[in-house]
Amino acid sequence: MTNLTFGIIKPDAVRAGHTGSIIQRILNDGFKIRALKLIHMTRKQAEGFYDVHRERPFFSGLTEFMSSGPCVVMALEKESAVKSWRDLMGATDPAKADAGTLRKEFGGSVGEIRQSSLVGIAQRVAISDLTRRARPNGRTER
Repeated sequence: MTNLTFGIIKPDAVRAGHTGSIIQRILNDGFKIRALKLIHMTRKQAEGFYDVHRERPFFSGLTEFMSSGPCVVMALEKESAVKSWRDLMGATDPAKADAGTLRKEFGGSVGEIRQSSLVGIAQRVAISDLTRRARPNGRTER
């Protein structure tokens, strides 16, 4: 059974020009990209998105970083999508990630590529909004 997961290509990877290569690797791994959007979160939006981490010591730095530039948010579909995405991403610390993973190849810092399977987080970023399609008359449909 296929399912969805949510991924983010973070601002430093976008700045470094890795977006196309990362997306190609995602497709090569058998994922279908069901929605994709380039966004630039405000600090307030980043704080809302990462609210589950508000009490953690890294919260301020994380939200500052995530609002520092554009990132790419994606709804990804595949059989066992959550596990497959985690396997493709690799360990959070690029120095500890296995060869062939996105973080080993593209991760300049801890957490450059993000994954979440938490429904609450996916809902907060309005995945349904990502999947709207523009009609020829300029209106959107779901």
